[in-house]
Amino acid sequence: MHILLTPALEKAIKARLESGLYNNASEVVREALRFMESHEDLVYQMKVEALRRELRAGEQSIESEGTVDLDGREEIHRFFEKIKDDVHGKGSH
Repeated sequence: MHILLTPALEKAIKARLESGLYNNASEVVREALRFMESHEDLVYQMKVEALRRELRAGEQSIESEGTVDLDGREEIHRFFEKIKDDVHGKGSH
């Protein structure tokens, strides 16, 4: 099996090898996979908590900024285009 890693992950593996705790990159990857499998519930809970934080942020945004009523497909399209432009720093139409 051949896998591609980001430079950051390659650096992390090399650091583990340099520590002397592992003999090769395969051992590092196997250990990481075993850790993931043994901590799946924790990872799941972390993801759920991250989603809950985003939901709370959205709810707070609605409470502070209010909501927007949209009628019709074109108005909805313009609304989301404006959001996309704002996110990408293009300003509004």
